[in-house]
Amino acid sequence: MNMSAARPLRIGITIGLHAPDESLWVNGIKQNALYLAKLFQGSPLGHQVLLVNTTAVPVTPQLPWDLTSFPVRPFDDAKDQLDVLIELGGQISHEQTVYLKARGTKLVSYCCGPEYVQMIEAMIFSRRLCDSVFINQQYDQVWVIPQVMQTSAGFLSVLRRLPVREVPFVWDPMCLDMRTAGLPFAGAYRPRHAPARVSVMEANIDVLKFCLYPLLIAEQAYRSVGAKLGYVHVTNAEHLARTSPEFIGVAHYLDLVRERRVSFVGRHDTPQFLAQHTDIVVSHQWGLALNYFYLDVCWNGYALVHNAHLCRELGYFYPDNDVEEGARQLVHAIEHHNDGWRAYRSRQRAAIQPFLATHAPLIARYDGLLTALMNPAASPSPTTPSPRS
Repeated sequence: MNMSAARPLRIGITIGLHAPDESLWVNGIKQNALYLAKLFQGSPLGHQVLLVNTTAVPVTPQLPWDLTSFPVRPFDDAKDQLDVLIELGGQISHEQTVYLKARGTKLVSYCCGPEYVQMIEAMIFSRRLCDSVFINQQYDQVWVIPQVMQTSAGFLSVLRRLPVREVPFVWDPMCLDMRTAGLPFAGAYRPRHAPARVSVMEANIDVLKFCLYPLLIAEQAYRSVGAKLGYVHVTNAEHLARTSPEFIGVAHYLDLVRERRVSFVGRHDTPQFLAQHTDIVVSHQWGLALNYFYLDVCWNGYALVHNAHLCRELGYFYPDNDVEEGARQLVHAIEHHNDGWRAYRSRQRAAIQPFLATHAPLIARYDGLLTALMNPAASPSPTTPSPRS
């Protein structure tokens, strides 16, 4: 790589606003764009960064982030100002692609969702994602975050006609801090010296992050420690408990249900639910082994029992679908987390450091990616990395 070619760039990152006052907690995609923007802003090269809205929703001061620090422009206002457009949270059209390519703007597909899984579920279960499929085959590069490589790398590479490049995951506590500013202890964990409150907060919209295994882990732990486990809340699950005969039928066999130690509730944003209802989080993933949720939980010192191997140094780890080990980790957290909760939070923040948008080596990695993008002849041809075990 010819690093001497590195220079400041005008970078756009797409978002797709659905409302003028859209919450950052609807999903992680707006947060992803903000964190990547913050990383590029921290480069010693002095990049200029815009968030580029690809929808017709107006950009107003009602948006929940600082528009001075993270300015947003409609596509038509930004299209002539960019050296690079990173398509992340809003898709551009064929016509917009042609315009940018004619100007010499580099176009990157930044893939941060499990697109293969979402697409096949739409096909199999008639979950409509779109009225027509547009797959842009004019990108200069395809960047894919580690947790979706295993399921989606081949899907993305064949359809976009490019080898994919695995790129580092980026996170920052800025959105968490904004949301917790008015909460007790700024939303951070504090021991209560009472029976443990367990929360399960999976999205429950596909097989990747579903609540049943965490519920089984909590059940197994409850059979071991009894009243030390005070209560379990399962969010994003009210519809399952009301309308799914299969879910209801399985749940009725659990002591937690029979003894009224669990509630199945609707959607809640993570920081507030942690602060008000949670001591320990139990989580399970299947093919999505890194997520903002894990970092949000651990940064503020909450115990996290999880099986996400790409961040196994966080929280209390159990492998794969090992319910017995998950229950052992949950029992350990119930009985001992409060013994060293301050040291735990310090360890979590140290472990999260490599993901931070302000982490100098991470900024350097992305500057290297940009240099390779702008100078492809001086860069080795990428190969699709093997999925992580």
